[in-house]
Amino acid sequence: MGFLDKLFGNDHKEEQTMTNLNIGIILGSTREGRVSPQVGAWVKELAEKRGDANYTIIDIADYKLPFLGEPGGDTSGVAAWSEAVAKQDGFIFIVQEYNHSITGALKNALDFLREEWNNKAAGIVSYGSVGGARAAEHLRGILGELLVADVRVHPALSLFTDFENGTDFKPKDVQADSVNQMLDQLIPWATALKTIR
Repeated sequence: MGFLDKLFGNDHKEEQTMTNLNIGIILGSTREGRVSPQVGAWVKELAEKRGDANYTIIDIADYKLPFLGEPGGDTSGVAAWSEAVAKQDGFIFIVQEYNHSITGALKNALDFLREEWNNKAAGIVSYGSVGGARAAEHLRGILGELLVADVRVHPALSLFTDFENGTDFKPKDVQADSVNQMLDQLIPWATALKTIR
């Protein structure tokens, strides 16, 4: 038991949990058979061991967002999407590369909101045949426009070496180190940006 725990008892622990940053792990694919839930769960497990933030999986598929600007679409999930993003202090985007870019579903979800993204920090974990690097670069440009500061370290997972048969996620040990290095940058940036919101 640490000094503060002895001094303040459990109240200190509860206060620490309540004042931690909220980091949303956003699953960027909605297609049938996607592997992003496996990657997101792995990132969350690694992140939670650190005890430096509250980490939550945010699956854009759960919100059933219509295409932005299309008439007659079901907009019932938009308010919940707005609320989920607004209460985060930072993000980890789980990004898959489709035709050298991010998915249409992720782009649509990003475009639906504006102020909810502003002045927050983000990390990117991508995957694809070349580690999803081209999708991550496209995402960086979009995030800049939304006033989201993305960190430099970028875990890039290969469909050939980090997945069995392209479907079963079995990351190499070095990838966990990369995630932690990304979080080492993300947490201070998210903390700093919280002061200007």
